[in-house]
Amino acid sequence: MVSIRAKIKSRLEKFLEVDSNGYRRAILCIFIKVKKATIDELHEMLSSKYNVSRNTVASMVGYIHSKLGILRAHKESYKTPMIYLLREEYIDLIMKMVASPSKTITDSTA
Repeated sequence: MVSIRAKIKSRLEKFLEVDSNGYRRAILCIFIKVKKATIDELHEMLSSKYNVSRNTVASMVGYIHSKLGILRAHKESYKTPMIYLLREEYIDLIMKMVASPSKTITDSTA
């Protein structure tokens, strides 16, 4: 039986494999630094380095939350924005994955 941690590692590898413009790695790095953020805060941080839309950021965070399982979502009330928190038990795994050099298409064919 495969552990949850191994499944998350596999999903993270696939998620970062298709990171052609660096957005995905950057958003994970931001979560490692700040631990919790809203979509607007993440968009503000990412847009200083990349030309990225708010919808793109929201889509990535939604995917990370639902498919990767490394984020928790919390909402104070119906009027406040959703706050996404990085799960503490996966910080070391994410740091290792983000620190590893990214594989490009030429690396895999060489």
